Amino acid sequence: MTDFRTAKPSALGFSGKRLERIGDWMRRYVDDGKLPFVETLIARRGEIVFHETVGHRDVENGLKAEPNGIHRIYSMTKPIVSAAIMQLLEDGKLQLDDPLAWHIPELANLKVLEEDGESTHVAKTQPTLHHLLTHTSGLTYGIFDPGPVGKALRKAKIDFSEKHGRLDETVAKLADIPLVFEPGTRWNYGVSTDVLGRVVETASGMSLPEFLHERIFEPLGMEDTFFAVPSDKLDRFSACYAKTEDNGIRRIDEIEDSRYANSVTMFSGGGGLCSTAKDYMRFMEMIRTHGGKGSDPVLGRKSVELMLMNHLPGDMASMGQSVFSEMPMKGIGFGLGGSVVLNPAQAQVLGTAGEWAWGGVASTGFWIDPVEELSVVHMTQLMPSSSYPLRRELRTLVYQAMTN
Repeated sequence: MTDFRTAKPSALGFSGKRLERIGDWMRRYVDDGKLPFVETLIARRGEIVFHETVGHRDVENGLKAEPNGIHRIYSMTKPIVSAAIMQLLEDGKLQLDDPLAWHIPELANLKVLEEDGESTHVAKTQPTLHHLLTHTSGLTYGIFDPGPVGKALRKAKIDFSEKHGRLDETVAKLADIPLVFEPGTRWNYGVSTDVLGRVVETASGMSLPEFLHERIFEPLGMEDTFFAVPSDKLDRFSACYAKTEDNGIRRIDEIEDSRYANSVTMFSGGGGLCSTAKDYMRFMEMIRTHGGKGSDPVLGRKSVELMLMNHLPGDMASMGQSVFSEMPMKGIGFGLGGSVVLNPAQAQVLGTAGEWAWGGVASTGFWIDPVEELSVVHMTQLMPSSSYPLRRELRTLVYQAMTN
């Protein structure tokens, strides 16, 4: 386990006075009733420079959020499952250009929806694992896609957020749903990483939870990361909220009765994990240090280097995704499991080329800056993630506090 040491801000190139602006920013959102709580954890060179939590994990019952709180990380699950695919690559169990059907035969000869919104044809290029890792597979989300494919997914009840579904059965249903475009031609957020979770199972012979526990969570000391929060840890679990029309919050998922508590059978590689800020920081630091320290790293250095590269022909805007959540995508590419800053000037953000990041639908987020040796993770529980520009604002607040 990585035991993080807390250092003085000045020793890590931060202004303590400027870091206070982050706490003020967090309190404003909570005091204004826009967020139930906020937790921000910043580390540089593996040492904590800032860790603060404000607000309540259960607003209605007055239960304060604590620094060891467990939260739904939703799509921050995706980088972890992408790392699992890279481990299987290193094991010789798969290659990135493998056709998906080699690992899930039910998904052979997938079709593409034509422009008339009704006709289909067999995809000229069948999706590969690389297409899934980069969200260029043509798969989409039923819950977010208002078009005919999203409608078909909803009608077929293909939902990886179901608590008691089965991953293998749900993935197999995708055989009857067309792709929204020819694989490799566009970027589109969808169930690609959920399907990759099933690839982890077919390639390894283990269930997705078993593989992640054995190969990632246990080696990194991630003791509070689960698909189902155990009963004895529910006293640290957060309720989940949604933004109301008047910029308030309303409760949408409970604690004891949550879809993410106890007896979960649907293991969503695209959004099913719950975790803590420190646990997720352990994963981030593994990535930042290119696989982890010691004689038996979680991943090899070159594998992590490949994950952090841009795998698109240009930025995400040029691939049809001009804005994602609250973030403009000009100057932002995509690696294997996370976004990559290509040009901070084009992206119009403070930061560094090469940063690797992603977030979750409940407004969680993280980024890793390899050049500045910086890792930042932000936790709250408010849906949707586009409610406020939290991640853009936090980026500015973190970088303005750096002195060297």
